[in-house]
This record gives sequence, structure tokens and C-alpha cells, in this order.
Amino acid sequence: MTDTEPFKPPTNVTVSQMDTGPEQAKGHCDTSDTGLLAGLRTGKWLDEQEFEPIHEVVPGLIPAGLVLFVGKPKIGKSWAMGNILLSAAAGKPALGGIPTGDEQTVMYFALEDGDRRMQSRCRAILGEGVAIPSLFNYLTVVPPGRIVQTIEAFMASYPETTLLVLDTLGKVMPNAAPGESAYQRDYRIGSQLKRIADEYPKLALVVIHHDRKAESGDFIDAVSGTQGLAGSADTIILLSRKRGTNDGLIRVTGRDVAEGEYAVTMKEGRFWTIDGKDLSEAAEKARQREQAARLSKTSSTILDYVSEHPEGVQAKDVAERFGKDARKYLERQYKAGRLLRPERGLYLVPPVSKVSEPSKPQVSDPADCDTVQNDVHERQLQVPGTPPVKAPPQPRREPDPNSCTECGYLLDPAAVAAGRTMHPGCQD
Repeated sequence: MTDTEPFKPPTNVTVSQMDTGPEQAKGHCDTSDTGLLAGLRTGKWLDEQEFEPIHEVVPGLIPAGLVLFVGKPKIGKSWAMGNILLSAAAGKPALGGIPTGDEQTVMYFALEDGDRRMQSRCRAILGEGVAIPSLFNYLTVVPPGRIVQTIEAFMASYPETTLLVLDTLGKVMPNAAPGESAYQRDYRIGSQLKRIADEYPKLALVVIHHDRKAESGDFIDAVSGTQGLAGSADTIILLSRKRGTNDGLIRVTGRDVAEGEYAVTMKEGRFWTIDGKDLSEAAEKARQREQAARLSKTSSTILDYVSEHPEGVQAKDVAERFGKDARKYLERQYKAGRLLRPERGLYLVPPVSKVSEPSKPQVSDPADCDTVQNDVHERQLQVPGTPPVKAPPQPRREPDPNSCTECGYLLDPAAVAAGRTMHPGCQD
């Protein structure tokens, strides 16, 4: 066949023979190998099984399996996980309110710490005078390229361990093998760690990892690296917090845990607690925070829009542009004093008030300046070579009987004739 001739599939080979390879393609497929279907199950068999519930080290947050714990660098991931490790080892509530049950054996691969820092951090989390739990184990050094073997050796010696934390993955992530893509490398490492977690049904193997620098609408995309890591994990937890603030958010999703968002608070730069007495309250707090942030952003946008129209805007026009809820935002801004409402349905930004002169300016030497009276309207003006001249008082402005006493804008003549002093809208 030349390069120009079209390809013609063979006519003497069946599809099943083509799938089995050149050895078996010479004859019929051997269907007597029943070992290929050894794992076949039926619906009846499945319906009769009774499985133990999935173990949860931290109920609602960290179930057994491979868990990715993701967050920006220096945001407090190690402090949060240290709290969870020590709480589980001591049988105390984690993050200030999530029960962990009885004391559990835990293991911490603290690859960015030393013994001194580990002791200081444990004492800071537990409090002065509280002994570090004996079921808390840790290592700070692992031979290069031997993290999987080290984890396997520990689990073989302590199979009862329920929480094992690797901090951080970046410290032990190997280079891609020759011909291996970054995705393949990530999935290979993730699969090796997941295999260990699957061998011990009650083990939660938590891998602390940095997130991407770029923001993403789906927090699973925040996992640094390729999707190979996220694809191999059973559970993904994202911890976020804006720099300089105490309010944080934990978002969790996974195969064996309910997806949720929980408000957390960081105190003194190291103590993480859920915002509420339990996860349900923390979830409600997270919802309230998100709603408040959304309201604030919308209110700011509407306020900017009104300020672009010095003559004022009608509420119906704002509602057409921003939605029917815009009237609520206008009302809030009006009651907060950021908007005026000279008449029903009309809103405008208050005029900028002029800054008055100080009644008594500060000077380094009073003898070098003119005499200034406390009343700004009665100051003495000193002109060289002339006696002091007293400035005449400004005329007193009487209120306009035809203006609203609340907003200052003119009233309708009929309203004035009826003895009204305010717009109906200003009386709310």
C-alpha cells in the first residue's frame, strides 16, 4: 500500500479479536477465563450487604480517605490542622466546637517545622500547663523520595491511626518521570497516597497543599497544580481568609461528606474556631456573611449610579436597571443618610458641604498673628498701618417657610397652604 492509497480495514478479523491483541487475534477469544468476572455483583447481593458507616475524624468536615486541605501560603493552614490533630489525640472538640469522639492516634509529618517550633505551637494551641497528648506523633524529616514508604512504615507499626497529616505536599513532591506529564505525575502521587488511605478504612490521610494564585469560581480549581491531585482525592477542603482580617471560610466537598461552607474566625493570628457552637451555626454565619457582602457591593453600585445624576433619579429607573430589589437598597441608603428623598420616588446624593474655617487657628506664637475672636464672624482683621477693623456680622438666614424642614427642598404650594412642613416621603 502506498502513501496515497486509502486505508482498508481487514475483513477477516472480528471486533472482539481486534480488542484482544495479536496473539488471540489469530483465533477465537477464550471465553473460559471466568476470572475476568470474579468481581461481578448483582443488585440482590448489594441489597443484602451491611456496611459500617464511614469513619469521620471530624464529623461533617474530615471523613476517612484521602483529603486535600488547600489554602494560600501563610494563611494559617498549619495552625488549623494542628488544632484538629491535638483535639483528636486528646478527644476534645476541634476548632472550638466540633466533637471528635474518643482519643485517637494521630500522626503529623511537619516537614516545615523543627522540634522547638512544634513544642511552641502545641503549647500555644493547648494552653499553658496542658500536657501534649501522648497519642500525638510527628516527624519533621523524611528521606528524599521516601514519603510514601515512610507513611506505609508508620501505618504498619500503628494501624489504629485515624488521622495522618502531610504538611506540605510541596516538600516531598517528586519531579515528573521521563516522558511523564505534570498531570500524570500528580495523579500518580495522589493515587499512591489514596491507596494507603484505602488500606485502612478508618484513616483520614490529609495532604496540606497551596492553592493557585488566581481566583476561581469553583474552589476545586483552586488546587495548585493539575487536576490530577483533585481527581485522586476523596475530599477537598479550602481554607480562605483575607489578609489583615480575622474572618475566614472553610469550604468542603467530597464523595463521602456533605458539601458545605462554614464561617471560622482566627484569633491572635493562630487560634482557629468555628463561628458558632456547631457546624450548623457556622454554616448559617457563612450564609449571612455572603449575603452582607453581596448587599454591600450592590448598595455601593447603586449609590455610584445615583451620584452620576446630580438632578436625582427615580426609583423605578433604578429598579429597571438593577432589578426590583433596588428599591430596598435605595431605602437603606436613604435611612442611613447617604441619599436624600425630596419627593416620593426621587433620590439624589446630598450636596457636598463646605468645610468651615476653624474658630481658633493653632499658631506657634500668638503675638505674631492677628487677634482672632472665638466667633468666626467676629474676627479682628489687622492691616499694617491701620487700626483693627471689626468684620461686620453676617446676616442671619431665616428658614424658608416654603421648604421642607427635613431635606430643605421646596414644598408643593398646595402643601404649604395646607400647613405642611415636610414632604410625605421625609416623614418615613
